[in-house]
Amino acid sequence: MLLFITRRLLWMLPVLWAAATLIWILMFLIPGDPARILSGQSADPEVLARVRTEWGLDQPAPARYARYIARLAHMDLGTSYVQHRPVTVILREGLGRTFLLALCASALGLAIGVGLGLACAARPGSGLDAAARIFSALNLATPTFWMGMILMLIFASWLRWLPVSGYGEGITLGGFRLPGLAHLILPAVTLALFSSALLARVARAALIEARAQPYCTAAMARGVTSGGALSRHALKAAGAPIATLAGLSFGTLLGGAIATETVFAWPGLGLVILRAISVRDLPVVEGAAISMTAIFLLVNLAVDLSYGLLDPRARGHAARFRLSAD
Repeated sequence: MLLFITRRLLWMLPVLWAAATLIWILMFLIPGDPARILSGQSADPEVLARVRTEWGLDQPAPARYARYIARLAHMDLGTSYVQHRPVTVILREGLGRTFLLALCASALGLAIGVGLGLACAARPGSGLDAAARIFSALNLATPTFWMGMILMLIFASWLRWLPVSGYGEGITLGGFRLPGLAHLILPAVTLALFSSALLARVARAALIEARAQPYCTAAMARGVTSGGALSRHALKAAGAPIATLAGLSFGTLLGGAIATETVFAWPGLGLVILRAISVRDLPVVEGAAISMTAIFLLVNLAVDLSYGLLDPRARGHAARFRLSAD
């Protein structure tokens, strides 16, 4: 297992290098002069020259790229042009809030999706199955920002059960301020509805396939109910594809929650990126893109490791891989 993790971590290095290079090229090709952002649009030529020299903007592109890669190798994402603070500090403030929102939305989406998948697999072709498929199709076809606005209109404006937007005032744990529970519900549900639609479809197909296997038939022949065979035997066999999609959904929510955070004024990574783009704070945009790439790769690694717990065949394959490597 240690060898497998080491190999996967090593394979992540060229992927991160390629992603960082592509991001740097895109940021380099964006028209505009970063020196004017730092010194102001009406700055004198002498001030602009001094700023370019101080920030290394007067150097040729290969030298700037080499310095950029060297900083990344030392886990340094640079300094914000606008806020004059380390990019890691800026991203840490928003990433924690986005991580919490994505975690809650993923857990809720997984519960809804697997629950719908179990209900549909228990009675395929029934009215509940048809209703669940319509629910999934509608959620997949509805943009998340529009769904968030509809939920905001119903539960915040009409019923007045929940606050419209914001982060709220929660408790502080280890220096991190948790949001108010009421402020977390609407954005988490908005993100969870989309992921639950995908999970419901995958769970339904995987559970129906697993239910037709001989071990489920033998279990029902021994007196186990259809629901018991699904929850005890088929669900474990269908865990690998469900875990794969859940992990991908979590990584996608971390990077794709910008629209939802904007609608609900959630002070997470999405708003940090939007503000950085609006003022052309390129180091923050670069750092956010690289951070999200690294997080997505780590989530994929965690999903691969979970296969050994969910599927015994994966443990056997890992054992054979270890023997062949030795």
